[in-house]
Amino acid sequence: MLEVELPYPPSINHYWRRCGPRTLISREGRRFRSNVVAILTALQLQPLVGALEVEVEVHPPDNRRRDIDNVQKALLDALQHGGAYADDSQIVRLSISKCSPVEGGKTLVRIRAI
Repeated sequence: MLEVELPYPPSINHYWRRCGPRTLISREGRRFRSNVVAILTALQLQPLVGALEVEVEVHPPDNRRRDIDNVQKALLDALQHGGAYADDSQIVRLSISKCSPVEGGKTLVRIRAI
């Protein structure tokens, strides 16, 4: 099982940017992914294999209205890019909870093989 605290992810509304005909990950999205990769690299973990269950608790940085489903894409892609698992298609069960705000925001992630 992997349990890790990560920064609050950017909303999917801020994750992608258009640059002419191309769609790219935004600067904010790349910064988030880089931070997640650094955290996971420091843990020196091996990628989890097989079917996975992921539990996520998001603590927004403030009380503004936020759609809980808008943080999943950036988070799951960053976990994959950081080596928590080989591909997010391994995730067969995903639960996400929005919790009370904390200054700066944070995300608690638990991943286990099932």
